[in-house]
Amino acid sequence: MTEKKNQSEETRAKEEETVLTPEQEWKQANISNNFIFYQVMRHNPDVCKELLEILLEMEIDSIEIRTEETVEVDFGSKSIRMDVYAKNNKQAFNIEMQTVNTGDLPERARYYQGIMDVDSLQSGQKYKALKDSYVIFICLTDIFKKGLPVYSFENLCREDTSIQLKDRAVKYFFIANNCAKISRDGKKLLTEKQQAFLSLVSGNAPSNKFTERIAALAEDAKHNSLWRKQYMDLIRELTIKYDSGKEAGIAIGQEQGRQEGAQQKAIETAIKMLKKNKDTQEIAEFVDLPVEKVQELKAQLEAENK
Repeated sequence: MTEKKNQSEETRAKEEETVLTPEQEWKQANISNNFIFYQVMRHNPDVCKELLEILLEMEIDSIEIRTEETVEVDFGSKSIRMDVYAKNNKQAFNIEMQTVNTGDLPERARYYQGIMDVDSLQSGQKYKALKDSYVIFICLTDIFKKGLPVYSFENLCREDTSIQLKDRAVKYFFIANNCAKISRDGKKLLTEKQQAFLSLVSGNAPSNKFTERIAALAEDAKHNSLWRKQYMDLIRELTIKYDSGKEAGIAIGQEQGRQEGAQQKAIETAIKMLKKNKDTQEIAEFVDLPVEKVQELKAQLEAENK
């Protein structure tokens, strides 16, 4: 029993060495890092506007960016931080970088859209005053596993799909790792500019002036000492919450997911270890996740690599 315990401790110590530290993550970060993406969009509204125009294939007159804010729905409801929330007189946009499949992105898209609607409608206004609403997730992996580079959703009649609800609410999931799949059955799925941006997100070199600018801004962000400190403080806070949750015997993040950070951090670490072909049981013990969850993550990775 003692020998097995010692082996487990040795394995844990070894994995602690192989998993990147926050400093190493920051050094290797690019625009796919959620914090870097947030800072670049927040401080460069013209870049955010152009990115929205590229992804949505529409012209946008202007945008007002409101970031790192909490939108209160009502006294008893949850509050949520919008990573990048932009709007104008007629439209509202939530654009978010998602490098890990947390398993709840469709539900989160639904929740975000509801909050945006409540925020855009003033007391006494008619429902027609609701803004056109766009929720955009930029993902690395294909959460729907159908091989498309983009999935867009709007409400349709189930009995006759030619009938649109026309509630002016659309959700987009762009898949960076599928950016090479620009067409299917003769139908074009991505524009050249969309492909260039998604290729950059997936870790490739910039290929046009816009992606060159984004790459340069992301690199500049990494040299900002204040942002680096904020990032380290954020990671430290999430780690403290995670450790406190383990000591208290509660699974932080099961109900609040990414808002608490612990569940997502555990999943990110598990995925990194799976990519190194580590044993699922060892991973489960190391990150304090159910072995079934680790096996599920492994199956997702295998499906994505087919």
